[in-house]
Amino acid sequence: MEQTVRTRPDGSGQRLSEAYDTALLDLDGVVYAGGEAIVHAVESLGAARDGGMHLAYVTNNAARTPETVAGHLTELGVPAGPADVITSAQAVARLISDQIPSGSRVLVIGAEGLRVALRERGLVPVESADDDPAAVAQGYGGPDMPWSRLAEASYAVARGVPWFASNTDLTIPSARGIAPGNGAAVQVVRIATGAEPQVAGKPLPPMHRETILRTGAERPLVVGDRLDTDIEGAHVGGVDSLLVLTGVTTPTQLLAARPEHRATYVAEDLRGLLVAQPAVSGTAGEGFRCGGWTASVSGDAFVLDGDGDRGDALRALCAAAWTTAGDGVCELDPGKALARLGW
Repeated sequence: MEQTVRTRPDGSGQRLSEAYDTALLDLDGVVYAGGEAIVHAVESLGAARDGGMHLAYVTNNAARTPETVAGHLTELGVPAGPADVITSAQAVARLISDQIPSGSRVLVIGAEGLRVALRERGLVPVESADDDPAAVAQGYGGPDMPWSRLAEASYAVARGVPWFASNTDLTIPSARGIAPGNGAAVQVVRIATGAEPQVAGKPLPPMHRETILRTGAERPLVVGDRLDTDIEGAHVGGVDSLLVLTGVTTPTQLLAARPEHRATYVAEDLRGLLVAQPAVSGTAGEGFRCGGWTASVSGDAFVLDGDGDRGDALRALCAAAWTTAGDGVCELDPGKALARLGW
């Protein structure tokens, strides 16, 4: 069934941690960045968990095993077990195992998380294109992955071996800034071979299927920082989403979001899980109101009036931008309005 184009963030009379049974949380840019917890993340997740919300951690990063990720979260003060972690390595391993026989060899271009996931599905990781692999599995291998691994993938793919990628995120957040992600490495093999991989990670259906199978969520809420993976993945899966502004997405990018990138809810950080979400009211003619703010479009500029929580102002601006854009992209410059809010 065709989905209605979203023109404003939703409101919720309940805390999101009460309205949804499971939070499907991205990790990089949401819970931590560069290995360190993001501000307000630990206490917000603890409060949501204590209130009865199930927390599941869903990441496109295929490098680390669920055990390693769970251990890292626990060290940060967010208790988690391996079953609470779902990775794109697990999703791509299931995708591969659906297409080749158990016991088949798979050329691994990536880290230990991908090897463990393949073994879990009864597949045998190998290291060379000359090992007669039945498939190539490519995932993030860390910042020190040697160029020779990309060459090895290219040799096999050029020979016609089916190629699978855990995800195609072009960038990942780090403590020092934005770094190249697995998608950048996939692009190298694509250029060398002219081939296209089957992709498992967010926003595509294999990752959503893996997540639901492993969590059993009935009323899930996707929580992420990326429009093109987390929010689009929620859109593809037909579930609600919360965008937090602690990772790669900026307010400017949010206002220019395409329909499939428009989150159900918007918050500055994970504290948004613990509060009711204020509704946006009004129309294009009279302006859009949220909290103490009113946002509208006049000519080729945004007009923002009022005072109060800047998150409410951003929600009102989203309504003005998305309504103006319809099923397209808002091209108005929000710089003046956002600067007033400190962005």
